[in-house]
Amino acid sequence: MLRYALLRLLGAIPTLLLVIVLAFLMVHAAPGGPFDDERGLPPEIEAKIAEVYDLDKPLPEQLWRYLSGLVQGDFGPSYRYRDYTVTELIAGAFPLSLRLGAMAMLLALVVGLASGIYAALRSNRLPDRFVMTFAMTGISIPVFVIAPVLVLFLAVKLQWLPAGWSGNEGLARWVLPVVSLALPQIAYIARLMRASMIDVLASDFIRTARAQGLGTMAVVRYHALKPAMLPVLSYMGPAVAAILTGSVVVEEIFGIPGLGQFFVRGALNRDYTLVLGIVIFYAALVVSLNLIVDILYGVIDPRIRQR
Repeated sequence: MLRYALLRLLGAIPTLLLVIVLAFLMVHAAPGGPFDDERGLPPEIEAKIAEVYDLDKPLPEQLWRYLSGLVQGDFGPSYRYRDYTVTELIAGAFPLSLRLGAMAMLLALVVGLASGIYAALRSNRLPDRFVMTFAMTGISIPVFVIAPVLVLFLAVKLQWLPAGWSGNEGLARWVLPVVSLALPQIAYIARLMRASMIDVLASDFIRTARAQGLGTMAVVRYHALKPAMLPVLSYMGPAVAAILTGSVVVEEIFGIPGLGQFFVRGALNRDYTLVLGIVIFYAALVVSLNLIVDILYGVIDPRIRQR
């Protein structure tokens, strides 16, 4: 098992390095600069500012200096929030983003798995068609459409829930952001679980379990659930990535002061280090979560480790 985990870790390192290099080049290729608003300054002061932030160096040298800082855990200073480093900004905003993503993922797993199992046990009947219709609708509608629609109906018209973050306290302010973020993932997980459960329930060992007199729920719980979970577990890596990237949109819509708002403002202000820091942080998080999923996959199915 240790060898399997180490091989997965060694495969993740080049992926993360490639993401860092591509993100650095793309950010610096964008038109404009972080100090364009200060063009009224004398040229010698502009040159001094560029020298302080290493912007006067050739691009390969800037990349090397940035990578050297990353090895030491230094994301660099923010160009716009000049009293803070990028590390401090991420450390202050990430707990909110983490809480939002964790609640959305938990909701997606609970509702998605339950819906998929329910649809599989009633395959080709009315409940199955209802669940699959909901799943197709959830997959087809993006988060930036779902969130405003929920705000319009549940917050503005019915006034059941708060429409924004500021000025609201308690769990009520989390409901709309979490539901908006979780709905597409509920749809994907429900479809995956339904298809996988139907396939497993048609297996020989399930027929043997039924022949021994076990009821449907006992068969599902003790025999079918574990193998049926494998496709869902494989999807967990992309699902977490979708929730993390989707949270940027949701945080901006609902005014949540998480990493999403910093990312959008950093991009608008050409704050290179802030944008790079958030992209690299998210990339490292996604790579780590995919690594955990791979290891869990090996734990559940020993054949993966043997291969």
